[in-house]
Amino acid sequence: MHNTIIIGSGPAGWTAAIYAARADLKPMVFEGYEPGGQLMTTTEVENFPGFEHGIQGPDLMSVMRKQAKRFETEIISAMVDSVKQIDGGFEVVSKGQTYQSKTVILSTGATARRLGLESEKALYGNGVSACATCDGFFFKGKNVIIVGGGDSAMEEATFLTRFAEKVFIVHRREEFRASKIMQERVKANSKIELILNSEVIEILGVDVGHVTGVKLRNTVSGETSEMNIDGVFASIGHEPNVALVKGLVDLDEKGYVKTIPGTSQTNIKGLFACGDVQDSRYRQAITAAGSGCMAALDVEKFLAGHE
Repeated sequence: MHNTIIIGSGPAGWTAAIYAARADLKPMVFEGYEPGGQLMTTTEVENFPGFEHGIQGPDLMSVMRKQAKRFETEIISAMVDSVKQIDGGFEVVSKGQTYQSKTVILSTGATARRLGLESEKALYGNGVSACATCDGFFFKGKNVIIVGGGDSAMEEATFLTRFAEKVFIVHRREEFRASKIMQERVKANSKIELILNSEVIEILGVDVGHVTGVKLRNTVSGETSEMNIDGVFASIGHEPNVALVKGLVDLDEKGYVKTIPGTSQTNIKGLFACGDVQDSRYRQAITAAGSGCMAALDVEKFLAGHE
């Protein structure tokens, strides 16, 4: 019977592992087949404290993994197939093997919804992004597109005007889902231009390794056109990775794991959640890491109270 099993290996999972290992809880981390989470698709990370000149996303994850390993975290390079409650804890199944643990920390993250284009995949991190807060700085004086029509698209477009010369919001319909106040703010901003009834059908620049433009299709007339652009931001939402715990823990209206405010505790005693799987608001590497620390401290306290 393990003290704690951590599922997921982004900044939240590795921070939880570092804290749990240093508390001598001998944590086990299931890092999955694609370890490192969303930061593995990010090139330069300049807003994570402690790295004056920035650090590549995959390098940051590698350093965190090594730090967790240094304190004797057991790392399993496999996916978890199921989690269920048993007497005295939880049963975790991976690749046909069963593990038991007194507690579980869920740090499976969220996945940014993509446009679903081959060219988007090829240029991700080279002018294509799903996080304006993370990458806006790299587009100083450039022209960028935001794809989306909700409040987050409006917020990100407004944020990008701090850096970009011009921000185009591309939306496939005539009407936005965003709140009236957000729409008014966007329409009043001279740096933002709306391209309605349009969708991005291809991102150009694969041949040169960075975004040079987009191909648009008018959703009413079906006509296609091309425009030069330096960056494309998809702002069409995130999907929390909750398949493992659906039906086990309470989810909020957006589908994220619900935790007791100010803690990482879910509605199931001994099951904790941290990082983007329970955070629909901030979704930053540093806030994920902070919540990973909270989860490990909550686990430590929980175990001490149940000895």
